[in-house]
Amino acid sequence: MIKTPIETITEKNRIINNIIDVILKREHFLIMGHRSPDDDCIASMVAIALILVKFHKDARIFLKGTVHEHFQYLLNICKYNSISIENNGNRISDTIDTIVVCDTPKPSMVEMDEGTKKLLDDKDVIVVEFDHHIGADSTYIGDKGYSLVTEASSAAELIGHLAFKLRMRTQLLEKYQIPDLFTRNLVLAILTGIIGDSKMGQLLKSSRERRYYRIFSTIFNNLLARETTRETNCANMGEVFNELQRLSKSEELCYNYFINRKKISTSIGWVILTQEDIEKLMTKCNDRESIVTMARAVADTLAEESKKLSLVVYYDNTRESELIQFRMRRSHSYKSFDLRNVLDLFSIKDGGGHEGAIGFRIPKNSIKNLDEYVQKLIDGVEEVISQ
Repeated sequence: MIKTPIETITEKNRIINNIIDVILKREHFLIMGHRSPDDDCIASMVAIALILVKFHKDARIFLKGTVHEHFQYLLNICKYNSISIENNGNRISDTIDTIVVCDTPKPSMVEMDEGTKKLLDDKDVIVVEFDHHIGADSTYIGDKGYSLVTEASSAAELIGHLAFKLRMRTQLLEKYQIPDLFTRNLVLAILTGIIGDSKMGQLLKSSRERRYYRIFSTIFNNLLARETTRETNCANMGEVFNELQRLSKSEELCYNYFINRKKISTSIGWVILTQEDIEKLMTKCNDRESIVTMARAVADTLAEESKKLSLVVYYDNTRESELIQFRMRRSHSYKSFDLRNVLDLFSIKDGGGHEGAIGFRIPKNSIKNLDEYVQKLIDGVEEVISQ
C-alpha cells in the first residue's frame, strides 16, 4: 500500500495510543533505519531509543555500516544511556519482540541482514513505523495501526509528537520516575532530525511544520540556557553539532567518574559518590543533568555486570537540596526479585518505581554514616534474595 497522510486527528491519536501501549507492554526493541542513514534517520532512531530506555526497556539500534563522523555525537548519546549499537541481527534475533523502523520510505530500503529480515517476517514481532515519506513509490513497513506515517518535516518530528503525548500522561511518568521526558539529549536528537531534513527551516512547507520547528528550537535553547552557565542560542546546524559534542564529553567524564568507583558484592554492583565527589564533579562538568543521566546509565551497566542488581548512591548538590539519592536496577535476565520490596524492607517512604527499577531519597541529616547505611542495605537485600 502506498503511504498516505493520516486523515484525522482521531486516527493519529489512535495510532499513537497503540504505540504507547507497545512501549509499556513489550520489553526488547530493535530500532532500524534505511541504508546509508542520514541525520534524520539516525536522530530519530536515537530519539525513540531514549524514550524507550526511560521506560526501562531494552533498546538496541541496528547499524551495519560506518556512520559519518558528523553523527558520532548521536552514538555517544547512546553509549551513556544504555542503548547498544548492533551490527549482527543473528546475534540478537531470539531476544527481540518489537521492531521500530524510522525514516524509511519502503521495505527494500531498510538496512538489514539475514537475522533482522527474519525478525521483520516474524508474525509475533510487532513492527512500529515512524516516517514522513508520502506517496510516490513509498510503501508501509510497520504493522497496521502501529505506523505513525504522515506529513511532517521529518521522522524526528513525529517522535517529538509522540513525546508530547507521553508528557501529558503524568501518572504514567510518575510510575516510571520520569520527572521530565524532554531531557536535553532527547530534545537535541529531535531537533537534529528536524534541522537536518529542513535545512534550518528553509524547506519547511506547511505552517504546522514551521510550528514544530519553532517549538523544538525554543525548548532546545531554553534547556541549554537553563542547564549551562552561559547564554546559549544555537542558530545553525554547526552550532548544534558543537554543543552536542561538548555535552557528550561532559557525560563521558561523569560516567567514568561513577564507574571508576564501582564495587561488586555477591549479587549487587554498587557505587557511592560522596558529597565531596559531587562537588568535584560539578566543578568539572557544571551540569546536573549529566550527573543524573549517568547515574541511570551506571545503574544499568552495573545491573547487567552483576547479573542481578545494582545500587547507585549520590548526594544532591547542596545548593539544590539536602537529600541523598538512591537508584536500584534489576538485570534484564534476573526476574526473581521485585525491587519494590526494598522500600518495604527498610520502611522507606520517599520513593517508588516498579519491579525492575526503584529510586528513593533520604535526608542527609538522617544518615550518620553513609557507608554503613549502604552496607546495611546491601546485606539486607543479599539475605532476602538468597532465601
